[in-house]
Amino acid sequence: MQVILMDKVVNLGSLGDVVKVKEGYARNFLIPKGFAKRATPENMKVFEARRAELEKLAAEKLAGAQAVAAKLEGMKVEITRKAGVDGRLFGSVSPGDVAEALTAQGVETDKSAVRMPDGLLKAVGEFVLEVSPHADVVANVTVVVVGEQ
Repeated sequence: MQVILMDKVVNLGSLGDVVKVKEGYARNFLIPKGFAKRATPENMKVFEARRAELEKLAAEKLAGAQAVAAKLEGMKVEITRKAGVDGRLFGSVSPGDVAEALTAQGVETDKSAVRMPDGLLKAVGEFVLEVSPHADVVANVTVVVVGEQ
């Protein structure tokens, strides 16, 4: 299925690109989330008419994300979990937990923005994670997992 991207999508393209994707990906994710529209001649004309407006909105989103990343860069978050004597957690720390802790410190973050390349945190210690409020913006955050008996 051919779609027009209405926003930048990681590993797919940027605003205005016409890309070919699988039917299910377009129907179930891209179109309902507003990231894309079907590439029909009518939608192409509507997109070209609104292109300047959409590019302005994209630039505003990017500027907002850069401001959030500036606040996040170097931030330290402490999360307390039950742990055994060997330092392993009873459970784990997920991206949702990290996003919740960042929001508690005053920086609104979505759990989908938290990247954990090595998987969930399952031990006590200090970990550096990436938070990506926008596809082009990445900030490093230190997460300190403290164990309680």
